[in-house]
Amino acid sequence: MSVTVVLGAQWGDEGKGKLVDILAAEADLCARCAGGNNAGHTIVAPIGPDNVEKTFAFHLLPSGLVNQKCVSLIGNGLVVHVPSFFDELDALQEQGLDCTGRIFVSDRAHLVFDFHQIVDGLKEVELGGSSIGTTRKGIGPAYSAKASRSGLRVHHLFDHEAFAAKFRKIVEGRYKRYGHFEYDTEGEIVRYKVLAERLKPYVVDSVTFIHKSISEGKRVLVEGANALMLDIDFGTYPFVTSSSTTIGGVCTGLGIPPKLIGKTIGVVKAYTTRVGGGPFPSEQLNDIGVHLQEVGREFGVTTGRRRRCGWLDLVVMKHSTLINGYDSFNLTKLDILDDLKEIKVAVKYTIDGEELEGFPADLGILEKVEVVYETFPGWQTPIAAIKTYAELPENTKKYIEFIEQYLGVPIEWIGVGPGRAEMIQKPAA
Repeated sequence: MSVTVVLGAQWGDEGKGKLVDILAAEADLCARCAGGNNAGHTIVAPIGPDNVEKTFAFHLLPSGLVNQKCVSLIGNGLVVHVPSFFDELDALQEQGLDCTGRIFVSDRAHLVFDFHQIVDGLKEVELGGSSIGTTRKGIGPAYSAKASRSGLRVHHLFDHEAFAAKFRKIVEGRYKRYGHFEYDTEGEIVRYKVLAERLKPYVVDSVTFIHKSISEGKRVLVEGANALMLDIDFGTYPFVTSSSTTIGGVCTGLGIPPKLIGKTIGVVKAYTTRVGGGPFPSEQLNDIGVHLQEVGREFGVTTGRRRRCGWLDLVVMKHSTLINGYDSFNLTKLDILDDLKEIKVAVKYTIDGEELEGFPADLGILEKVEVVYETFPGWQTPIAAIKTYAELPENTKKYIEFIEQYLGVPIEWIGVGPGRAEMIQKPAA
């Protein structure tokens, strides 16, 4: 099978971009299937004839673009804010990353407009104390429009008169719902006439595009956005994103059947983080949490927000594994645990002494759980320079092997530092 999928296994920010960057070196096509420019990947990679290391921030664009031989695709399952698409593309070009002829956008992808971003903020104000922690990029309102069949897709941009009429009608509908907020409807229509012309060369029928690549035997890499616990169905609803972040979202977001997916890799941080509101059973509101934040540089790429931090939660990971059926894991940021004397791992949730069978859907139940931990001795030595699994400290290997045994899935990749080279590939057992 020529399709490999990389998915976030926790609440996002696991470091998916780094693995995608490594795998994209061997890929012909890198595709994204869900989300929008609310996602954020940071990649450190050498660029140009002198191999100068540069840090790239990706939001909407697939991070496979770092490999200059790899073509990238924004699939139909995404929502696209066209000005942000060009801002990000221009920024990459200015940093010396030539993307010419290597990035394409599905004609079926839905559009995010500035009024969606305004509405995003208004919806958060409405929720008040129940705010879900949106990035206010307009992602939720755009997906809501898609689901209510009142959205506009990329292909609508190319019939300007029809687009303008639909656009006016949609904005009027938002005024009726939220009151008359400040927005230049006619100015936007003019702006999008120009943007449509600039976007046109990038637009493809993504279904035929990706299937042609697969039928030609090209190596296709799918880059997930967000993560399982932010999935609209299986995450901590309503503190979730608005799209399907699972393996199912790969099929619906790119138009490929399950039988074409050869390998699914789950990316899991060696501890747990999340941003915004919502339950977080293994969160550490103490010195451990502060240590993980500071040493792990846990600040959002898209928002700059400080991430909440806690111990690795294997109850979350078991739930994630059941749904996505990972073939292997990439364990990231293991080096952030280097200085800790002891390390804990959440292994079960109980209520009144009774163990829960799975991860509960009801957040009221989740608030009441007692978390049961396994405690491991730390290794208290730096591991960033280590290149092979055999060289890792014994206590590090014990931690890794416990995770593998608990979840029944091998850990194939181990991140021991921020750079591309600081990734160990563990030999198969």
